[in-house]
Amino acid sequence: MQRVLSTYRYVRQSLSASLLAEISRAGFKNIEVFCALPHFNYGEAQAVRQLADSLQEYGLMLHSMHSPTQRDLAPGRESGFPISISDAERVRRLDAVDEVKRALEVAERVSFRYLIQHIGHSRQPADGRSFDAAFNSLEHLAVFAKHRGVTIALENTPGEFGSAASLQQFVKETHLKDLRFCFDIGHAHIAGGVAAGLEAMQGRIVTTHLHDNRGEKDEHLLPGEGTIDWDSAVRALRANPEELPFVLELKEKAAGDPSLDGVREAFEKLEETAEKSAADRS
Repeated sequence: MQRVLSTYRYVRQSLSASLLAEISRAGFKNIEVFCALPHFNYGEAQAVRQLADSLQEYGLMLHSMHSPTQRDLAPGRESGFPISISDAERVRRLDAVDEVKRALEVAERVSFRYLIQHIGHSRQPADGRSFDAAFNSLEHLAVFAKHRGVTIALENTPGEFGSAASLQQFVKETHLKDLRFCFDIGHAHIAGGVAAGLEAMQGRIVTTHLHDNRGEKDEHLLPGEGTIDWDSAVRALRANPEELPFVLELKEKAAGDPSLDGVREAFEKLEETAEKSAADRS
């Protein structure tokens, strides 16, 4: 099982060399970087060079990057202004596409396999205008990404427009065959269940976001702290035709919580569950 730690856990602090060194010392070798200011200034050449140097120095691999989702995330605020590639307003949509392109350009200095992309924000209506806007954006972005060796993986998100079924239907109708999916287990748990979400996205899942919740809001807890049935979930994930990386995308609950020790223990439990599942099948 490939372990990947998302830096979303540290989104309210700088992605510094010392933080990456700490992650490496804890035994993690693969990361997903969450593109948010001031966590990581993906559009600044110096920040990208520093990331490249730190990854090399501490023996870390960049598995994926999470596309920016909002602007103006000021200290103490839970959210900023949404960045949506399916915004019906053309000026805002083009601005969002440009922002995503800045994130993709990181691959020119630091290679990574996947850009995790939200198709819209949670309050966005699932109407024809949003659909057309998303198509126009992703038609361009998929080519831009491919030229940099990156595959765009659409993530299922809360709300009708970003649901698992909606994403599959979107790819089917637009024929954007280069797009793949990131299965977010926590979002699926909120929106109809893990099994239903996995079934709806089958055939295009290449990576994951693993975190727990109590079925009501997007809490990004450690596996086992919410109400997801992880035995069943891991069995279903392991049944995917291609082995999927396990990407833990956690939220800081308090200073230092969850700790890297706690994260490592969570990975170990998931691996134990995966091994038991494999033994049961054999």
